[in-house]
Amino acid sequence: MDRNRFSNIAHRNHAFSNPVNETKMMNIIRMVPLNPQDKVLDIGAGKCELLIRLVENYKISGVAIELYDGAIDEAKKKASSRIPDGSIEFIVDDASAAVGNCEQEEFKLAVCIGSTHALGGLESTLQHMKRLVKKDGYIFIGEGYWKQRPSEEYLQALGGVSETDLKSHADNVKVAEELGFVPLWSYVADENDWDEYEWLYSSSIENYCHEHPDDPDRDAMLERIRSWRRTYLQWGRDTLGFGLYLFRK
Repeated sequence: MDRNRFSNIAHRNHAFSNPVNETKMMNIIRMVPLNPQDKVLDIGAGKCELLIRLVENYKISGVAIELYDGAIDEAKKKASSRIPDGSIEFIVDDASAAVGNCEQEEFKLAVCIGSTHALGGLESTLQHMKRLVKKDGYIFIGEGYWKQRPSEEYLQALGGVSETDLKSHADNVKVAEELGFVPLWSYVADENDWDEYEWLYSSSIENYCHEHPDDPDRDAMLERIRSWRRTYLQWGRDTLGFGLYLFRK
């Protein structure tokens, strides 16, 4: 089964593909003083909804780095009807390779929501962004954290994830502080945010499979989403958090 196809079906109705609600996302963006001459970098940009909105609202120029060409194809379709041609440079590549080709201290804002793994984790991502963002520029990170110590059963259900793969909410902020960034704001996904995100994820797959009984991947998709839903309800809802963090360089 194509994991990207599964994810596209599951998140087709979620603008930013993370559990923090849209209002919180846009509240943080409004804290960044963007002007038309500014450039914004989004690492793991997905379908580029955030960058497209920034071009619409602030007339900035953007660079989107995304590994999956299917996501960028959808982003280009959306962009073509909403923003001027050339407003966003779309780069389909591994994040490490693409970021290495970006010029130093070029960006007013660098964004990485839920994709720090692509650059080796939170600390490594912040180090890359420190090189790429101008003095007094901004870093906008979305990162998971443990609300409480994860059980071994939960870690195994997540596919062998290690407890050390994530930190606490406080330690996420501390990592940035130790690199010299100034914390300006943070929001976390509350239980309602998580429930909306996870049940949207689940119901999208259930409804798709109900409407497409002849899809050859139907049984595998249902088995996977039902296992994921049980894992969320039994362990994830109480254990896994997700935060948005705004820092200034």
